[in-house]
This record gives sequence, C-alpha cells and structure tokens, in this order.
Amino acid sequence: MSDMLTQQDVQRLLTDPSPNTRAEMAEKVAAQFSATAITASERALAEDIVRLMARDVATRVRVALADSLKRNASIPHDVALSLARDVEEVALPFIEVSTVLTDSDLVEIVRSGSSEKQTAVARRPEVSAHVAGELVERGSEKVVATLMANDTAEIDEQVFSRALDRFPDSKDVAEPMVGRSRLPATVAERLVALVSEQLRERLVAKHDLSANLAADVVLQSRERATYGLVGGMGDAELERLVAQLRRSNRLTPSLLLRALCMGDVPFLEMAMAQLGQVPVSNARLLIHDAGRLGLKSLFDRTGLPPKLYPALRIAMDVANETEFDGLDHDLERHRRRMLERILTQFEELASEDVDYLLTKLSDLRVAAA
Repeated sequence: MSDMLTQQDVQRLLTDPSPNTRAEMAEKVAAQFSATAITASERALAEDIVRLMARDVATRVRVALADSLKRNASIPHDVALSLARDVEEVALPFIEVSTVLTDSDLVEIVRSGSSEKQTAVARRPEVSAHVAGELVERGSEKVVATLMANDTAEIDEQVFSRALDRFPDSKDVAEPMVGRSRLPATVAERLVALVSEQLRERLVAKHDLSANLAADVVLQSRERATYGLVGGMGDAELERLVAQLRRSNRLTPSLLLRALCMGDVPFLEMAMAQLGQVPVSNARLLIHDAGRLGLKSLFDRTGLPPKLYPALRIAMDVANETEFDGLDHDLERHRRRMLERILTQFEELASEDVDYLLTKLSDLRVAAA
C-alpha cells in the first residue's frame, strides 16, 4: 500500500467513515512523515490531517496515530504534546519513547500527569537529571523504583539521597539502586546502612539473639562493607562520604582502625580533619609531622578513645617508613607489612578487629603470592 492517500482512500473515508477506517488512514498518513520523497506542500497537508486525527473523537483512531508516530522525530511539536496529554491508552506508549517531547514537556507531564504517565517518563531510554529530580520529588514509590531500575537515566547524588529520604524502608526503591552500574559512594554507604538495619531486624526476629548482640554483628558487617567503598575515590567524593559518616555517627573508631591498618592514609586524613574540625590541608601537615606533637595534638581534638592512639602511631610510622616499590602487588605488600607490624606491636585490639585484620592479612598474602 502506498504511503500517500489515494483517491480510493478518500472515497472509502466518504463511504465508510467508521473508526476502523479512520484508524487505518491515520497509520497511512503518519507513515508519510518518514518518507524522504515528500514535497513541502505534501508535508504541510499531512500535518494538517494528523492534527485533525489527533483530535478524533474515537480513541482507537488516536491510539493508531500515536503508535505510528511515537518513534518519528519529525512530527510537529504540537501534535506530540496533544498525544502526550491524551488519555493513558493513547499517551503512555508515546510518552515512553518519543524524542519530540522536550524536558519541559516531560516536567509538565510529571507535575500534572497520573502516576502511570510518570512511570512512562521514568522508563524512557533517556531521562535527564532535571527530569529525574522531578520524578523523585513528585512520583510514587512505584515511579521512583522504576526510575532507579532505568540504568540509562541520569541521576545525581542529591536525587539518589532524596529517593532514600522519601522511601527509607522501600526494598523496591533500594534494590534497583544496588543493581545500577554506578552509584555515588555516599549513596552506597546509606544503602549499606539500610540493609544492615533490615539484617538486624531479621537476626532478632528469627534467631535467639539479643538486640545488642545483633547490633554488634550488624556493625561489623556494615563497617567492612563501608570500607570496601573507599578505594579509588577523589578528595571531593571522599570528603562527602566521610561527612555523611560523621553526621550519622558511623565514623567509628573501629572503622578508622580498619582503614589505617589497610594503609589508607587519605581516608584517615579526611576523617581526622572532620573529627578534629580542622581543614584537611592542616590535618595532613599535623599527621605527617616528623615529630610526635602534630599527630598527637590532632588526635586529642578528635574525641577518639585514647587506646586507639598507639595503633594510629604505629600505622603512621609504618606508612612513613615503607615506600611502594612500583612492582607487581606493591600495594598488597605494603598493607601486609602494615598489618603484621600492628598485630605484633599492639595488644589492645578488640577480638573482632583482630579477626578482621588476620583475615585481611591472609587475603593479602594470597594476593602477593
């Protein structure tokens, strides 16, 4: 069948103006927008016909038109808006894929449309950070969960956090976040904490554990997972993560102990700076002071327990005495030396920290081998 309306088509419309016939003609006219060999006058005529069909009283006609035009990038903007504002049967498939709709159009749909239309926006192959922010601010739990499951959507750190603020207990929102290809460290750390709280509830409910013991188990697992997020961060991201840990009372002495025993000096510097309420540049100068006064004076400002200081002093001594050799597995060898020195010289570690460090020591020996 030709893409252009023929005399037979016109005659059929005159003799059989049923919704079925009009729907078939709508598909045919819509196909003209994809035709390359079409004159300006023919396109103008096709646009006029499409505008009329977009206002057809029969939903079936508008459904056929929307389905035919949803992937067409050359249709008039006013027609796209008309179809997007239509009833859901017409609008949803069109909203989900049409590239004619602008961010302003999509924001309007999010603000004034139904939850189903918001969900269609959240499923789009391309969702800008601005539109994602509107969806998280105004959408239902289902809408936000759909957005989090859309790995191509642009979602910034603040929008992720807002989603967790609005739906802190929602597995439907949290689980697709975990599955995304990349998450800001602050968001990942919050997810670790949320999952840990759920784990504690299950431990108390299903096992013969006291709430305090369950909390201890959860704390250890959470800190191990949290420290696993730190590697390879830049200063800005690390600063945001440490600030979040401090605000939520999760920047604990045991977490610092794990970090320093792994030779992670940047994390220690940032944590000490925030706990001591000094600029990180000042903290670095004090921590790496060749004498003994700088580190001790900063440590005293942090409010950390005094028993942690000997381990901190030993770790910094090892870090200052040990240079990376640039050969394979030099980081693992550096960390192994750090762990061995601390474990042999510091006898006041809590048993769970000793277990953790011994496990890491074993892992590092395997890696170095």
